[in-house]
Amino acid sequence: MSLKILVIDPLFDTVPDLETAAAGPDVELIFRRSVNGRLEDDADYGIADAVLNCRSAHRLPADVIEKLVRCRCIAQGGVGYGHVDLAAAGTRGIPVIHTPDYGTTEVADHAVALSLSLLRGIQAYDRRLRRSNDSWDARLLKTVKRLTGLRVGLIGVGRIGTAAARRFEAFGMEVGYYDPHLPVGHHLSFGWKRFDTLDELLGRSDLLSIHALLNEATTGMIDARALALLPPGAVLVNTARGGIVRLDAVHAALVDGHLGAAGLDVFEDEPLNRAHPLIAAWAAGEEWLDERLILTPHSAFYSTASIRDIRRLSMQYLMAYMRHGTLRTCVNMGVLAARR
Repeated sequence: MSLKILVIDPLFDTVPDLETAAAGPDVELIFRRSVNGRLEDDADYGIADAVLNCRSAHRLPADVIEKLVRCRCIAQGGVGYGHVDLAAAGTRGIPVIHTPDYGTTEVADHAVALSLSLLRGIQAYDRRLRRSNDSWDARLLKTVKRLTGLRVGLIGVGRIGTAAARRFEAFGMEVGYYDPHLPVGHHLSFGWKRFDTLDELLGRSDLLSIHALLNEATTGMIDARALALLPPGAVLVNTARGGIVRLDAVHAALVDGHLGAAGLDVFEDEPLNRAHPLIAAWAAGEEWLDERLILTPHSAFYSTASIRDIRRLSMQYLMAYMRHGTLRTCVNMGVLAARR
């Protein structure tokens, strides 16, 4: 009997050629789309020997995992897995794996692109020039900065954070970071300045770029108190997870002028909550936000090449476990070990 793999919210455009090739001819792939974070027919969960969850829009809480009665492995396409109940899966003996090695350069590039656009006023100049020639004077923008010597602080220097740091460094910026999960002496590998506390990093970051996972420790990490610790006029960029940054706090800090600008690719509510006052002001094109806010639709990961990578690698890692028991990217190993 062939393996049955439930592929939820697949990313192929026309045919699942990459998924089929990576799975092999003896595997039955069952493709389903989710609606409001769930499958319409709960019976689909019960037929799967494994699940490949391609997007975070489909959630796997404990009550869904209980329905995976045949499941031997859950593979999450992409880096983030905060929408999967790791403990519930581990308690049932189901390893959860993810795909951390796709889109690394894309996200790092996007973080730098947002930063440069704000620091050099690229989008603001474009917006204002579109209105009239009265904005021809470059000096009208007050947030434009010289990049050399600018102090950039990174929260998290894993794969993406490291790639971003190297890019910022190439512009002559002074790189500092906060990451309590890295071993002692890690900073000596690159010569960047390591900070033992988040508060210390915030206090010297003219530009703050976030590259951390969303978990209990990081949820709401960048709130009103944290933003107040940044130097006046600092720029915030978030290409990690929306739940790390409180949008209400960003709004208040932009209004009172302490926060110079923000570039956000991820949000607490996705798609955008257009009733939020900051989102509403941005959507209305209010001029005070011209040089101070850029929003993108959780797109930092995207390129045509990265989509091909995630489709191929996600299935490869899943099949490595299903065929050989190889767990290269397991994220609930602690629960599995405790169960054993």
